[in-house]
Amino acid sequence: MSKKPFNIAIIGLGFGAEFIPIYQKHKLANMYAICQRNKEKAEEIGKAFGIDKVYTDYDELLKDPEVDAVHINTPIQNHAEQSIKALRAGKHVACTVPMATTVEECKAIVEEVERTGLTYMMMETVIYSREFLFVKEMFENGDLGKIQFLRASHQQEMAGWPGYWEGLPPMHYATHCVGPVLALPKAQAEYVSCLGSGRIDENLIPKYGSPFAIETCHIKFKDSDLAAEVTRSLFNTARQYRESFDVYGSKKSFEWTLIEHEDSVIHTGETPERVKIPDYAHLLPEEIAGFTTAGVYDGDDNQHLSFIQGAGHGGSHPHLVNEFLNALNEERAPYPDAKQSANITCVGILAHESAMDGGKIIPLPEFTLS
Repeated sequence: MSKKPFNIAIIGLGFGAEFIPIYQKHKLANMYAICQRNKEKAEEIGKAFGIDKVYTDYDELLKDPEVDAVHINTPIQNHAEQSIKALRAGKHVACTVPMATTVEECKAIVEEVERTGLTYMMMETVIYSREFLFVKEMFENGDLGKIQFLRASHQQEMAGWPGYWEGLPPMHYATHCVGPVLALPKAQAEYVSCLGSGRIDENLIPKYGSPFAIETCHIKFKDSDLAAEVTRSLFNTARQYRESFDVYGSKKSFEWTLIEHEDSVIHTGETPERVKIPDYAHLLPEEIAGFTTAGVYDGDDNQHLSFIQGAGHGGSHPHLVNEFLNALNEERAPYPDAKQSANITCVGILAHESAMDGGKIIPLPEFTLS
């Protein structure tokens, strides 16, 4: 038996506006409020979507007793503080990636979730993309056999993005490649070792003190014979945008296409076969199924960079919303919950630390492990 719809507030209305109509159409949600510092822009979006509650001050929004949950889509340096404030204000939290920028912040969020009993979900797009859902289906059907190894990459040129991205250590934004390799076997990272390679422009280095053009990390899984390798680049590396993961199994293996919009490959023994990835809208409530292929940022003149690069996050947005709302309604943990989100995020944070120390093995902290 479902409860009354949850009152949702969306924080950050660039990429975040993409989620407004999804919540508006979902039966478990009431798209209650939006928040953005730019009053004119916030009011414009509120009017466009028929939302009366428009805030420019996040702290004021959190004082509103009618808000049940916040969905945070702000710059990455704000995620931890805003998540913690929301939990302390009694609000459930969905937050875009990454969870935080330090291990200490991740720990604080996990502790606040444990203290309050509230729900936290990191909205990692790749693990709800059609490509991931396709491989997950193969795995659960036994088509892959035993998983032997996983590999993922996220390569993206960040020139032209907001200034806080400039010089960011590649692994500090690694959830799009760490997430799928851990999510498929529902595993946790036990320790990491990472190497940095190459060098970015000298003017980009001082902000974060990170010189590397590429960072590549090996992840050892907890209580498992599995390991994975993830690669990340942000600047000064010639490569078309690519969020990808490859899975090598004893029966079949899956390799993400090397070139966007081409078909991926399934290997059966030594026989390769191109495969068209189906859409997974059928897993969703009918009223939001259409959002796997269309959204707010459609058309030549109204496209957000997150949609131009990465083909709309693989149709993941309605799946993320559906998982968050169903978790709230069923009073269960979403995937990924706070601990798993911390495990995924801390892999990247500690991987960069390892790279700065010549590949030193660094264990994941206990608070990220079940």
